[in-house]
Amino acid sequence: MRDLKQKVVNKKLRSNRRKKQRKPINLRHLLRRCLHIGVGLFSVALTVVGGFFLVQFLLASDQFRIDTIRVEGNQRLCEQTLVALSDVRSGMSTFSLDLDLIGRKIAENPWVKEARIERIFPRQVRIKVVEREPVAIVNLGFLYYLDADAVVFKVLDGSDSLDFPVVTGFDRTRLELARQEDRDELMQVVGLMMDLQQRQLFGLHKVSEVHKEPGGGLSVYTAENGVRIRLGYGNYGEKLDRLERIYALLRPKMRMLEYIDLNVDEKVIVRIERPGRAAKS
Repeated sequence: MRDLKQKVVNKKLRSNRRKKQRKPINLRHLLRRCLHIGVGLFSVALTVVGGFFLVQFLLASDQFRIDTIRVEGNQRLCEQTLVALSDVRSGMSTFSLDLDLIGRKIAENPWVKEARIERIFPRQVRIKVVEREPVAIVNLGFLYYLDADAVVFKVLDGSDSLDFPVVTGFDRTRLELARQEDRDELMQVVGLMMDLQQRQLFGLHKVSEVHKEPGGGLSVYTAENGVRIRLGYGNYGEKLDRLERIYALLRPKMRMLEYIDLNVDEKVIVRIERPGRAAKS
């Protein structure tokens, strides 16, 4: 038999359910929204197209064509050389210049430490360079300049000055690996020379060579008579102070000396060259 009672209950439940009513479409709101979207897209397109034509106008405009190239900061390199390196020419549009690329081109010259390019509207370009200053010559089979940042930056040619102390004892292959250990050793050499440069009694003008020993310590050779002065590791300022206190006494006898050793604390050890050995040399 059918369960008529259950059927009646189910019918009541269905009749008690709330029917969802569809909201009427608000055409005015929909049209307004579509209009806003259309206006926004049109504005974007207009901006892009307008920007394109503006760029074309600026590139073609004679008002922004370069007529002056200024060079600042150069001492060794002439203005014509730097302008040629930049590839910037009169008549070019200032907006067509890639300033970073131009700076990298100029910095390819070994004398250039840093190059910065600036637009000066409407028709000028400024090239500002910082040049490297050599503090020594490094003998690596060929002669190279060394600057105050411990950068080996240029092989010498016939036009370059040789009036610098010579640094020896470094290996070119190792330096090309750019290891921090070798850079630190070069920085010690630069630091020593900076110290010597400030001194009057035994200054950099008294030194012909700075040599890195096989174990890593430093020695210097005097310009007069080529006497070796052993400095070892670190504390170079204190060691040179010690030398200067007796240098006036040692100077008349320099031709007789084999070496001066400053590695022992608070002492200056002097070795006199043997007559027989001096005769052989």
